[in-house]
Amino acid sequence: MNPLLSHLQPYPFERLRQLFVGVTPNPAYSPISLGIGEPKHPTPEFIKQALASSLAGLATYPATAGEPKLRDAFRRWLMTRYGLAVDANTQMLPVNGTREALFAFAQTVIDPTDKPVVVCPNPFYQIYEGAAILAGAEPYYVPCDPARNFAVDWDSVPLETWARTQLLYVCSPGNPTGAVMPLDEWKKLFALSDKHGFVIASDECYSEIYFTDDPPLSGLQAAAKLGRADFKNLVAFTSLSKRSNVPGMRSGFVAGDSALMKKFLLYRTYHGSAMSPVIQQASIAAWGDEQHVVENRAMYREKFAQVTPMLAKVLDVKLPDAGFYLWAGVGGSDTEFARELLAQYNVTVLPGSYLARGTGGTNPGAGRIRMALVAPTAECVEAAQRIVQFVQSLKAK
Repeated sequence: MNPLLSHLQPYPFERLRQLFVGVTPNPAYSPISLGIGEPKHPTPEFIKQALASSLAGLATYPATAGEPKLRDAFRRWLMTRYGLAVDANTQMLPVNGTREALFAFAQTVIDPTDKPVVVCPNPFYQIYEGAAILAGAEPYYVPCDPARNFAVDWDSVPLETWARTQLLYVCSPGNPTGAVMPLDEWKKLFALSDKHGFVIASDECYSEIYFTDDPPLSGLQAAAKLGRADFKNLVAFTSLSKRSNVPGMRSGFVAGDSALMKKFLLYRTYHGSAMSPVIQQASIAAWGDEQHVVENRAMYREKFAQVTPMLAKVLDVKLPDAGFYLWAGVGGSDTEFARELLAQYNVTVLPGSYLARGTGGTNPGAGRIRMALVAPTAECVEAAQRIVQFVQSLKAK
């Protein structure tokens, strides 16, 4: 067996199951889960129709690079969304969702013979850690600063760590914090990448859920603004799952440095990562339509507008920059909060400490919970009302 498997930590949802062992939720309340970031808004009918009308594609093997029409759909979307000119033949590839691609990319980039480091935010999406470990690298966790709206404290990384870094995972908008990286931060990371030669993987799967008229900045967009039109050492990862409410399709794409794309395509050819022709056709339809994205975003805006002020009265929480999570301070143990909330009010939330790692004796997720506002608005409002009652009961003791 691969000995590196023994270094993987239990996934957060497995830890959550263990936490809830022996808990009997209050039967007076129907269950509401804010624990898993799985979109629950309806899948648009036109995407279903595109999928159903393409079933003849099941009879053919797909090319790993995807059909030209699919890559052109990516190209057109990047132009529409960010004003970017990206080469559909050399600078982009289809992937089976960002989770698969973020993991596989580390296996492509990392040279395990050179004591490599993979840097990622803390708290973070757990795939970054697993990908680093199984690629033979050492993860380095960079804390987010609550005083700066959970911006990652890149300045805290020692120079000797940057010197060993081969891959940097960036998540903007962030999971779980919702923080969006501004241009100045990108400029800093590009300078570090130029100096030390590491690759930047920009996870942007929440880019289309935001609450102002100022859309989140893409890493590719930042590079273009800073005169880096070749996207040197940068690859951005995006997905239809949240944008179009199709998490079961497992469809997204990566775009960036053509030299990295060439190597990633080689890896993916051997790894067996080709996207089904059926999924490709449905994806072309989804990337080509923005109206359903606007409507989806409006539903999230309405939901957050109702729920956030309610919870802000009893928890340390405010509207995030983007994404569909609330990252709330509970003023005590996050695990006990989650366990008792389930027992008393039948609402599931995820302890923040499960999404972070302790460094320097401190876990930056401790004392916080992540709430995924993915259910219909009425259900999220009901959950918020129960959480308010729960916190008020705690304060009354």
